[in-house]
Amino acid sequence: MSQMKDLPSDANLGHVFQRFPKGVDHLLKYHDAVLRGPSEFTIGERELIAAYVSSLNSCYYCAGVHSVIAETFGIEVETFQMLIENPDTDTFSSKLSPILNYLRKLTLNPSKMLHEDAEAVRTVGWSEDALFEAISVCALFSFMHRIVEGSGLNTSTEARTATRERHRNGKSDTPYTDFGKRLGIIDLRAKRNRSPLESTAITYAFPSHPDSEASLRRLALAN
Repeated sequence: MSQMKDLPSDANLGHVFQRFPKGVDHLLKYHDAVLRGPSEFTIGERELIAAYVSSLNSCYYCAGVHSVIAETFGIEVETFQMLIENPDTDTFSSKLSPILNYLRKLTLNPSKMLHEDAEAVRTVGWSEDALFEAISVCALFSFMHRIVEGSGLNTSTEARTATRERHRNGKSDTPYTDFGKRLGIIDLRAKRNRSPLESTAITYAFPSHPDSEASLRRLALAN
């Protein structure tokens, strides 16, 4: 249930961003830069990292959203579940395992990071840029988890289906910026110049993973 008195009890991230738009345009553009910009990681791998960090933070809302998106970019649901249960597994990619181990430690024990942790990432062939990109995804979602959980956000079955279909049928280079435009948050100056009929608010709900929240909780608590 939403923690904000002037938001609906079933508020989603779209409601929060519309009610509190300060800085959201830059935040969504940063999402696109980190998750869709040029990278050594595929889009699917970056969305997988987002879902993985979300599960470590027990943010089932974000874990559900980004595991669904990762799936549309070639990551199998079973792979995500196995990586949650055992980040050292080779079921996804032996090259990705050191990255996941690094991010697991960064998320759960950030003050205990060692040079050896970064060296394990470099040893399998990732560059300094790739390491920092992974760190950036981790940092971004640790931030987003506080927005989501602090605001008390919810989701719906309908939203799950909508997100899956949207990402399957219309893969954009800037999906997060597009989201902000649909909400009327990006290009607010143009919005202010529209007539009232043209300024109708757009609501949007990020979905959960098709599996139940209980399943995601179980996977997260296993860590």
